[in-house]
Amino acid sequence: MKKFILAGILAHTMLSTAAHAAEANAAQTLAKKSGCFACHNIDKKVLGPSYKDVAAKYKNDKGAEAKLVAKVKAGGSGTWGDMPMPPNSHVKDEDIKTIVEWILTL
Repeated sequence: MKKFILAGILAHTMLSTAAHAAEANAAQTLAKKSGCFACHNIDKKVLGPSYKDVAAKYKNDKGAEAKLVAKVKAGGSGTWGDMPMPPNSHVKDEDIKTIVEWILTL
Protein backbone atom coordinates (compact mmCIF):
# COMPACT_ATOMS: atom_id res chain seq x y z
CA MET A 1 0.00 0.00 0.00
CA LYS A 2 2.80 2.42 0.90
CA LYS A 3 4.46 1.70 -2.44
CA PHE A 4 1.29 2.74 -4.30
CA ILE A 5 0.99 5.94 -2.30
CA LEU A 6 4.64 6.81 -2.87
CA ALA A 7 4.32 5.98 -6.57
CA GLY A 8 1.27 8.25 -6.80
CA ILE A 9 3.07 11.10 -5.05
CA LEU A 10 6.10 10.64 -7.29
CA ALA A 11 3.95 10.59 -10.44
CA HIS A 12 2.13 13.75 -9.34
CA THR A 13 5.43 15.49 -8.57
CA MET A 14 6.88 14.50 -11.94
CA LEU A 15 3.79 15.74 -13.80
CA SER A 16 3.80 19.02 -11.86
CA THR A 17 7.50 19.51 -12.57
CA ALA A 18 7.00 18.76 -16.25
CA ALA A 19 4.06 21.17 -16.45
CA HIS A 20 6.07 23.91 -14.72
CA ALA A 21 9.00 23.34 -17.11
CA ALA A 22 6.68 23.56 -20.11
CA GLU A 23 5.18 26.82 -18.81
CA ALA A 24 8.67 28.24 -18.19
CA ASN A 25 9.79 27.27 -21.70
CA ALA A 26 6.68 28.87 -23.19
CA ALA A 27 7.26 32.09 -21.23
CA GLN A 28 10.92 32.20 -22.24
CA THR A 29 9.97 31.68 -25.90
CA LEU A 30 7.40 34.47 -25.56
CA ALA A 31 10.07 36.79 -24.10
CA LYS A 32 12.40 36.02 -27.00
CA LYS A 33 9.62 36.54 -29.56
CA SER A 34 8.68 39.85 -27.91
CA GLY A 35 12.24 41.17 -28.19
CA CYS A 36 13.04 41.12 -24.48
CA PHE A 37 16.29 39.22 -24.98
CA ALA A 38 17.69 42.08 -27.07
CA CYS A 39 18.37 43.91 -23.78
CA HIS A 40 18.11 41.21 -21.10
CA ASN A 41 19.46 37.73 -20.42
CA ILE A 42 18.56 35.16 -17.80
CA ASP A 43 21.76 35.29 -15.79
CA LYS A 44 23.91 38.16 -17.05
CA LYS A 45 23.47 41.88 -17.58
CA VAL A 46 23.18 43.01 -21.20
CA LEU A 47 21.78 46.55 -21.58
CA GLY A 48 19.28 45.91 -18.82
CA PRO A 49 19.57 43.73 -15.73
CA SER A 50 19.55 39.95 -15.85
CA TYR A 51 16.22 38.33 -15.17
CA LYS A 52 17.71 36.59 -12.12
CA ASP A 53 18.76 39.99 -10.74
CA VAL A 54 15.23 41.29 -11.27
CA ALA A 55 13.78 38.25 -9.49
CA ALA A 56 16.20 38.69 -6.58
CA LYS A 57 15.44 42.41 -6.23
CA TYR A 58 11.69 41.83 -6.06
CA LYS A 59 11.78 38.51 -4.16
CA ASN A 60 9.98 39.78 -1.05
CA ASP A 61 7.83 42.41 -2.74
CA LYS A 62 4.21 41.25 -2.77
CA GLY A 63 3.30 43.92 -5.35
CA ALA A 64 6.21 43.10 -7.64
CA GLU A 65 4.19 41.47 -10.39
CA ALA A 66 1.86 44.44 -10.88
CA LYS A 67 4.76 46.92 -10.67
CA LEU A 68 6.82 45.06 -13.23
CA VAL A 69 3.93 44.51 -15.63
CA ALA A 70 3.26 48.26 -15.58
CA LYS A 71 6.94 49.08 -15.99
CA VAL A 72 7.42 46.69 -18.91
CA LYS A 73 4.34 48.10 -20.61
CA ALA A 74 5.19 51.79 -20.10
CA GLY A 75 8.99 51.62 -20.03
CA GLY A 76 11.07 53.69 -17.66
CA SER A 77 14.49 54.37 -16.20
CA GLY A 78 16.29 54.92 -12.94
CA THR A 79 15.72 51.62 -11.18
CA TRP A 80 18.74 49.91 -12.74
CA GLY A 81 20.73 52.94 -13.86
CA ASP A 82 20.45 55.55 -16.56
CA MET A 83 19.68 53.22 -19.48
CA PRO A 84 15.95 53.65 -20.22
CA MET A 85 13.74 50.71 -21.06
CA PRO A 86 11.49 51.64 -23.97
CA PRO A 87 7.74 51.05 -23.72
CA ASN A 88 6.57 47.66 -24.90
CA SER A 89 3.12 48.61 -26.11
CA HIS A 90 3.51 46.11 -28.99
CA VAL A 91 3.33 43.22 -26.48
CA LYS A 92 -0.11 42.06 -25.33
CA ASP A 93 -0.87 42.64 -21.64
CA GLU A 94 -1.42 38.93 -20.97
CA ASP A 95 1.94 38.14 -22.59
CA ILE A 96 3.71 40.71 -20.42
CA LYS A 97 2.05 39.16 -17.35
CA THR A 98 3.21 35.68 -18.40
CA ILE A 99 6.78 36.89 -18.94
CA VAL A 100 6.89 38.75 -15.62
CA GLU A 101 5.47 35.75 -13.74
CA TRP A 102 8.22 33.60 -15.24
CA ILE A 103 10.97 36.12 -14.41
CA LEU A 104 9.85 36.22 -10.80
CA THR A 105 10.28 32.43 -10.54
CA LEU A 106 13.99 32.58 -11.38
